Amino acid sequence: MAGQIKAVVSTQWLINAVRTNQVGPKLRILDASWYLPKTQRSAQAEFAQRHIPGASFFDIDACSDQNSGLDHMLPDSTGFSRYVGELGVSNDTHVVVYDGSDFGSYSAPRVWWMFRVFGHSSVSVLDGGMRGWMADGGPLTAESSRPEPTDFRATLNRSWVKTYEEILENIRTKRVQVVDARAAGRFRGTEPEPRDDVLPGHFPGTINMPFTSFLDDSGKLHGAERLSEMFQEAGVDLQKPLWATCGSGVTACQVALAAHLLGHPGVCIYDGSWSEFFMKVSPEYIISEGEAKKV
Repeated sequence: MAGQIKAVVSTQWLINAVRTNQVGPKLRILDASWYLPKTQRSAQAEFAQRHIPGASFFDIDACSDQNSGLDHMLPDSTGFSRYVGELGVSNDTHVVVYDGSDFGSYSAPRVWWMFRVFGHSSVSVLDGGMRGWMADGGPLTAESSRPEPTDFRATLNRSWVKTYEEILENIRTKRVQVVDARAAGRFRGTEPEPRDDVLPGHFPGTINMPFTSFLDDSGKLHGAERLSEMFQEAGVDLQKPLWATCGSGVTACQVALAAHLLGHPGVCIYDGSWSEFFMKVSPEYIISEGEAKKV
């Protein structure tokens, strides 16, 4: 791809790249599928059955901080470098990520954001994901390809990652806008969280923009005009700092991607998100129409 790497590439662009044998050291495709345990879908088993030719599987649980006690928190720079180097990704590789979710996009923006937070801007999300790929007749294979391992040097942009303490401080100061990307029912506290030990609800001052609202009926991201309208309607000013949160730091990255497409690349992610916040915080910081957290 000549010139600037786009944050989103079309299925037609990638179909052409696969058909003309461009996949290799300069272009790597990663299947970043990940599903909540309750869906009973195995991303790895599905990848073994069918994936985009030349793709490697990127496991967000494996490429994470194994000592955190929370799901798939960011690894350190060394861990990330080692993991993506094994997938044949170097600092001058254009990476395209997709996932197999029925939404069209779910966990792929998380891996897009991970690359960016570790200093790699040559990364794109496949618009519409596996759903769009199949709808457009993209080729599929069960054949596994082992890329040649290479060196990758990651540099973590720590300022893009927000902690529980920073969220708590922001609840008091109200300095920064925070968008929550979970479904409306989970945000309001009327629908259950997918994790058994966590009740739904949200923290004070957050604006709900469910990650699915950024996608059209075919699973592709809305165009810039519609995305811009959505932020305006939600009362979010993209000229000002914005943080995003969700259940465990995955779908929040859809907010970061949408803002990036509108020319605002610096959306920060609360990595621990609601899973961590609910666990740590005292009940008065939880807004919910449902059952209250017990003291």
